[in-house]
This record gives sequence, structure tokens and C-alpha cells, in this order.
Amino acid sequence: MGDGMRLAAYTGDLAAAGGVRLVTLGDGAERGIRVLEFRTGSGLAFDVLVDRCFDIGAAEHSGRSFGWRSPTGFRNPGLHEHGDEDGLSWLRSFSGLMVTGGLDHTLFGGAVPAQEYRYPPRPVVRHGLHGRVANIPARLTGYGERWDGDRCVLWAEGEVRQAAVFAENLTLTRRIEADLGGDEIRVTDTVRNPGVDPMPHMFLYHINLGWPLLDHGSRFVAPVRETVWRSDSVAEQGVDNLVMPEPVPGFVEQVYEHVLDRDESGWSRAALVNDKLELAVSVSWDAEAFPCFFQWLNLRAGNYAVGLEPSTHHVAGDLAAREDGSMIRLAGGESRTYRTTFRVHRGAAAVAELG
Repeated sequence: MGDGMRLAAYTGDLAAAGGVRLVTLGDGAERGIRVLEFRTGSGLAFDVLVDRCFDIGAAEHSGRSFGWRSPTGFRNPGLHEHGDEDGLSWLRSFSGLMVTGGLDHTLFGGAVPAQEYRYPPRPVVRHGLHGRVANIPARLTGYGERWDGDRCVLWAEGEVRQAAVFAENLTLTRRIEADLGGDEIRVTDTVRNPGVDPMPHMFLYHINLGWPLLDHGSRFVAPVRETVWRSDSVAEQGVDNLVMPEPVPGFVEQVYEHVLDRDESGWSRAALVNDKLELAVSVSWDAEAFPCFFQWLNLRAGNYAVGLEPSTHHVAGDLAAREDGSMIRLAGGESRTYRTTFRVHRGAAAVAELG
């Protein structure tokens, strides 16, 4: 008897073991957001924010949160003011395990040339921090549970389109999977130019880990070959980026660009380890697609978080990528695929294997 039949003998509803459920948030700034609640049955539970780029919001294991929860909550994108505060209004809706940057711009905002769009009234495009895509609702194309032999896969898929007349036109198709009984989240993204004209493309994941996984003594673990850039605040504050302190009042964010080694399959990995809880969360990604990586320390009391950021481009950002020729340009019909895996590691032995 297969696992599916054995489970059916004990319950008439798979939801007794785990599954995916669509709900709508109903109050405050979050009102109206569709959410897919994933429960694998191992203790892993996470929310996919359908109306916020299909990003991952709350995430926990056995009741212990590891996805960062900021004071903004999961704000409805209809409240977003993209052009406000010199492009920093993105910070008014910045929360959750995974927030996507892109699709045509990442990193800090500013004006870049727009001649490629051939619309004289728009000589430049003005971008905000990490672009527009995180505040665009997805079209939900499907979700549910699928048995593959004795393996049950929980899945969801959606499509986000970022487009304007006489400007960018790009789509993001995102598929998120987790196995019933598993401790892993798999994200597969395909960014495509559905039009005719070439389109600039930049992409980044802002993966944010918070308390209680992040705590005094939690360790950043990654195969760092070289650190090629540090924010000025690193020298000014001198706070260690490898072993975390407790929350620091008035802390100024510290950012690093690291070059990471790749494994034999061409993937890179970074993790945050809490030895006291015997708990860790690692993130692995295809480093050919995401060749750059940033570590973000936001250790300020009240905003306590560590960010792991796989990226298509270096920290200098959009204008520098255009000037040095590293800007990705997708031809009409062309696409790029990004594969990323989140894993929860439980127990002293599993945590020790990370280093």
C-alpha cells in the first residue's frame, strides 16, 4: 500500500496532514491580500502572498518563526506610493521571508536613460529602491497537492506582469513547492520578455531572517572567498557580521558584497545558524543565474534582521551596469530561469554539518 493510500485509511482529508489553503486577509493595511497557507506537516509552515508578487511572508517551524516580521506588516500593494520619499517608499511595505527586487531594476533608486523605449517625453526612467515588482499582484494560475508515487508535493504557481506603454514589459512566472512531511521550500522563477523590443532586466531576492532564529550568538555561515565591498557603516560601527549581537539601539545597516564558492553542481549556499535552538535555515541558489551575493545586517532594536541576497548584479546598481555593459537585456521572447531552495535544519548534528 502506497503512502497516499495509507494516509487515506486514517483520514478522509489530506488537510489533517498538511496542504495549501487560499485565504484573504481582512483587517488593517493587510486587508484584501490573498494568501496561500502552506503546511507540510513536519512543522514547516509559510505564507505565499499572492497579491504581493507571490513572495513569501510569514515562515516558521514548529511554532518558531524564522521569516522576518517588520513593523509594516504585509501591506496591501494598493497603498504603495512608488515615487514617494525619493524612491525609499519601498521600505513602507518591506517585510517577510522573501521580497523580490526587479524586474528591470534593483538596488538603490535614481534616474537612468530611457532612449531605448523611443518615447521622447520620457528621456529617463526614475526607479525606487529595488524596483516595482514586489508591489504588483500576481495572477494565481493554480495551487494544490499532487501525488507523485509515494511523494506528495504541495505547490502553487502565479504570474506577475510588470509593464507600461512606452516602457518595460516583463513577466515573472513563479512556482513554489514543498513536500508533505518535508523541511524544504523550492522556488522556480522564469522572467520573460513577452514583447518584441529588448528589455533591461535585473533581479534580486531579499531573503530576511528574524527572531527567534536570529538571536545573540546566531552565526552567519557561507563559503566566502572574498568580500569585495562594504558599506561605510562597517568601519564606523565595527559590528561583527559572522556572530550576531543582541539588538542594538540606533544600529545603522551594514551591507557586504561577498564572492561565494560554488559546489560541484554550480550552486552557492548561505545559512543562519542558532546553536542554542539547534536550528538553522539555509538558502541555496543556482549561482550561474545569481552570480552576486549581499549580506544585509539590520540589527537595530525593533527591526532586528539578517538578509541574504542573491543577485544578478553587483552592488553599484543600475546605472553602473549600463555603463560597464553588464546590464542583462532580454530579447523578445527570451527568458531566464532562477532556482532557489530554502531548507530548515533541525538538531545539533544537522546544524553542525553547516559549519
